[in-house]
Amino acid sequence: MKDQKDLLSLINKIDRMLHADSNKRRLPISENSFNYYKNSKISFKRRYKTFNIPKKSGKIRVINAPCSRLKRIQRALNAIFSAYYEQNDYSCGFVAGKNVTDGAKKHVRKSYVLNIDLKDFFDSIEMYRIKAILTLPPFNLKSDRNNPQDIAFTIANLCCHPKEVTRLDADGKEMICVRNVLPQGAPTSPVLTNLVCRQLDRRLAGLSKRYRASYSRYADDITFSANRNIFHPKSGFCKELRRIIEDDQKFRINNEKTRVQGKGYRQKVTGITVNEKVSLGRRYVKQLRMWLYLWEEYGYEQASEYFKNDYTAARGYVKSHNAEMINVIAGKLDYMKMVVGADNETYRKLNDRYRRLIEIRNPELSMTHSGHFIKVDLDNESVMSLISDIVKRL
Repeated sequence: MKDQKDLLSLINKIDRMLHADSNKRRLPISENSFNYYKNSKISFKRRYKTFNIPKKSGKIRVINAPCSRLKRIQRALNAIFSAYYEQNDYSCGFVAGKNVTDGAKKHVRKSYVLNIDLKDFFDSIEMYRIKAILTLPPFNLKSDRNNPQDIAFTIANLCCHPKEVTRLDADGKEMICVRNVLPQGAPTSPVLTNLVCRQLDRRLAGLSKRYRASYSRYADDITFSANRNIFHPKSGFCKELRRIIEDDQKFRINNEKTRVQGKGYRQKVTGITVNEKVSLGRRYVKQLRMWLYLWEEYGYEQASEYFKNDYTAARGYVKSHNAEMINVIAGKLDYMKMVVGADNETYRKLNDRYRRLIEIRNPELSMTHSGHFIKVDLDNESVMSLISDIVKRL
């Protein structure tokens, strides 16, 4: 690509490919629209819709959802990034064909497991880092500060957004400032974090091999495991670990979420228990059994009332206040199947109970997904759009 016109032409071509099966007529992204959204100073107030999601800890997670036109541009860019992203053995998040189980399996039956969380992961990746990776292989885009047609700079601007973030001053104290960072909610942000973290993965993998440990990363969750305790805070391993993450790669370790789990305790990696094998723990299974029992004994409507109170209290946040028990159970069974496998006896028994209840309640529910019946509101455009996206990806 020589200039931004070439970039826009490529984006429109990919956009047509992504929506080839759509019945709606879609006009190409215009040059004026493209120039408007690439300039965050002009389009700042119209680029994203910001909303907060409460965490279980009581803190707030800020989500920035791009407007429809910017999302079209970012989805096309995301297709390019994903096509060129080279998978490694260590990153398991936001990677096609991988999930949380792949990372957890690396740490089964280890005497010690170290969990580390990177603080403000998306907020810590600034625009200059995105621009830098676009100038390196496999993209190899040339960068010229004095060139208004600088493609690397344009792409980085389209993928980042000015936001108030926390940084450390010269004295090591936290301060609030505005930086152009990756927004949590943009289609391009997940794969870009993996591109930025390629060097981090290589160096941490090298460190783990040196100490005969295992290493995996799922987004901002970093895990090491070993059969001897190399995880003392003042050990050579931990000193080198902190140097790589904070001094070399400019991320920050969240000390509040850093913990070492010995063999005598329940060892968890991205929510999955890994002591003897990958499993979801007793509480997960117990909750599913309880909901199915209530449904069997008292009927769906009465069981749903208890479910809503229990589910909301456990999650701390529910996107829809009308969350259907039938769909939540289906999702939890699908997740359980992914972790423990379809042949797992506990999964098969719970799944059989669920399907019998479904057939009794309504044998003609409209859709199935992974062997589970899903109730779908055909008037809900957002749900149908999501299903359409899933079908296209498959």
